Amino acid sequence: MDHDRTAAPLSADEADARARQLITEAYAPPYVMPTSHRDETPLPAYGPTPPVAQPGRPPMSQKATDASALMLSGSVAALSVGGATSLVLYTLGQVDPVTLAIGAAGPVALVLAAGSLLKAVGRAKAAAAPTEVHNHFNGPVRQETTSVSSTTRGLFAKNRNDVRK
Repeated sequence: MDHDRTAAPLSADEADARARQLITEAYAPPYVMPTSHRDETPLPAYGPTPPVAQPGRPPMSQKATDASALMLSGSVAALSVGGATSLVLYTLGQVDPVTLAIGAAGPVALVLAAGSLLKAVGRAKAAAAPTEVHNHFNGPVRQETTSVSSTTRGLFAKNRNDVRK
């Protein structure tokens, strides 16, 4: 029953009956319960707003970030060695197998030589004489030096680093 806008207004009893009818129709059996709600209210620019993950690299610890950067750097190094090897092999594609094998081993030998050089420099730096330290004391001084060395082997090795007198 549609109400005509030009007709006389409904009486209180008619309005009440119409309201009950609309409510009954709204909750009648093909009634579908809403399953979601979207709150379109804008969030405040400051305050106790919960953190939201930002686009880009996901948040992670400093150790994980360092490991990720190390892996990315290693992949760039591997790409350059692989590219050099591919270039050499492409260039030497029309030669005999011995020359091809020598050309393929060239970049690898270069990388191994550079690694050995870096390792030797590291060992030389570690073996360099320590800086001389001069301590000047006035009065009675007691100096103790304790050295602890242990060999640990196996899966469940136990280290005891506490030295008690």
